[in-house]
Order: sequence, then structure tokens, then C-alpha cells
Amino acid sequence: MKIINPGQIKRLLVRALNWIGDAVMSTPALAAVRETFPKAEITLLANPVVAQLLDGHPAIDRIIIFDQKKEHRGVSGKVHLAQKLKREEFELAVILPNSFDSALVPWLARIPDRIGKASDGRSLLLTRTYHESDKPDAIHEVQYYLDLLAHFDIHGSIKKPFLSTSAKEDLAAKELLYNHGIKGDEIILGINAGASFGSAKRWYPERFGEVARRLADEWGAKILLFGGSNELGIVTEIERTLQGNCLNMAGKTSVRQLMALIKRCNFFVTNDSGPMHIAAAFGVPLVAIFGPTDHTGTAPSTENAVVIRHPFNCAPCKLRKCPTDHRCMTAVTVDDVVQASKQLYERNYQTT
Repeated sequence: MKIINPGQIKRLLVRALNWIGDAVMSTPALAAVRETFPKAEITLLANPVVAQLLDGHPAIDRIIIFDQKKEHRGVSGKVHLAQKLKREEFELAVILPNSFDSALVPWLARIPDRIGKASDGRSLLLTRTYHESDKPDAIHEVQYYLDLLAHFDIHGSIKKPFLSTSAKEDLAAKELLYNHGIKGDEIILGINAGASFGSAKRWYPERFGEVARRLADEWGAKILLFGGSNELGIVTEIERTLQGNCLNMAGKTSVRQLMALIKRCNFFVTNDSGPMHIAAAFGVPLVAIFGPTDHTGTAPSTENAVVIRHPFNCAPCKLRKCPTDHRCMTAVTVDDVVQASKQLYERNYQTT
């Protein structure tokens, strides 16, 4: 489907995805928008967390933040946001999420051209639509967003997620680590035991701890623990397992600090999560543990990753909490993760 002449578009709005992992996976699509509209000013409409994640990203020029929990809460908040967008005089809105609300605000803002997927009863809010029948089965989300835009003749050359941090942010991460006794040339093993979607996606703290101990002993690595502010108990349990021989950064970082620290890691062991996708986007070798989620759609989009999972008839259930015995996760052993990690590490770092 042809869009209007890209050279005629001067102001373009992209409605971002709401979750960190989804937003990372959409970065090739953002790059496609940048390539197709090289002369346009591209503005990202994003929630506060995703705004941090994509701040300074080369595919966008600026960010407008929407906060559905505060300033833009409820109907009045959406109307207020739409009025603000209307004053910007955008000519085209690229709507990446599939929700009704994500299309409602650009419609209220009277942006003349509004493109996105026909879903959630929102087709009347869009001027051009991509239908579900156009989407093949078992497609990775990265490719889905590229296909969505390709339907509107928006194409790009970048096919893998990518993120960026500034030299200042990288230096700050280096100084933070140095102040905690981790020098610039030391091997860092990142451990991410959290997963904000729900407990069903989380492997077990004691197993993460044992994996970290064994790999750190093998590689002479320092251990860096990650987690959100709502996952402090999980990470503290890992810290106890390691008898304090680690740096616990759970709940202590902004999104930008998290990115810079993950980027500094030499290896990453993680659940299916936003930090997993951040590590993949920075090319950090990683092992990802999957259970209730569908790895075909959300596996780390990199050749430098190994996904560990054991197939069961009930998986992927995509539930936040397991209603039975969590067999998809209990089946993943410490040895499974350690062996996969050692093989991937040797592939990346072994000298001949």
C-alpha cells in the first residue's frame, strides 16, 4: 500500500510500544521510518519508561511523554494530550501498538494520516489499516513490526534491534563499577532474575545464584545483579546465595543507567524480560530461560544468544502466574544453564 510522498512529510509522529522489551524489538521499525522519511522531524510519543529507553536514539528526533497514571489519566487526560499533539501539526501518525487507546489520541488530535493494525475495534480511527490476515503465524515481533510498516511502503535496511548510550553514560557506568571494586578490564557476568510480567516467567533465585557462582568461578568474573524495585526480595535471595560476592544493583538504576551497565557486561543470564532484549540489542552474549512465553515471537533477536526451554503441552500458556506446578521452569536445571553459558562464552572469547 503506497503512502503519500515521503518527501512531503515534514512532521511525523510514532506512537511507541509500552513495554521495554517490545520497544527494543520495534527499533528496526523505527529505523525504517527514519530511512523512508529522511527529511521529516520524527517525534516519538512514549510513556516515561520507554521515553528513557529511547532517549537519544538515532532513529528519532525528539520525544513527547504521555503518562497515563498522572497527567494524561482518564478521558480528560487523553483530550489534553490530543490538544497538545494537534498544536504540533503532525501530518502522519505511525501507530505501533494494537490497542484502541493508542489510535484514539492521534484521531482526537486530527492527524490527517493515521496508520496501524486493524485491531481492537479501532479501524474507524485509522485512515489506512494492516489486517490480521496479513500476518503469518509464528513470526518474531521484530519482523512483525517491519511487516506492518512494509504494508504501508515503509522500508529499512536494519533488521536487528539496536540501542544507544552516550559516552557520558558509559563513563558514569565505568566509574560506578570502579567505585565498587570492578576494574575496566574485569569480566562482568550480569544476572537478571526478574520479569515484570509476572511470576510465571521467573526462574528460581537459588538456581540463578548457583549458576552465577559456578560461572564466576570458571571465568574469574565479577557478578552484577539486576532487577526492578519490585524484585528486591528475589535479588536479595541471590545475593545471600552468593554470600555477598556480587554487586546488587536491583532497584538502584534508572533505565539509562541500566542500559549502560548491561552494555558493559561480558555475559548475561536472564529470564525472558526487558533487560534480556536490552542485552541482545547491545550484542552481549546471553542465555535466556523461557517457560510460559512463546520464544518464537519474543526470543532475543541476536545470533549471540541461547534460549533454554523444555517443551510441555501446557506451554506456552502466556499466563502471569502458573495455575499448576510450574513444570516449564522447574525442568530447567542449573546444569542446563551452566553448560549452555560455557559453550556460548567459549564461542565468543576463547583464544586460539
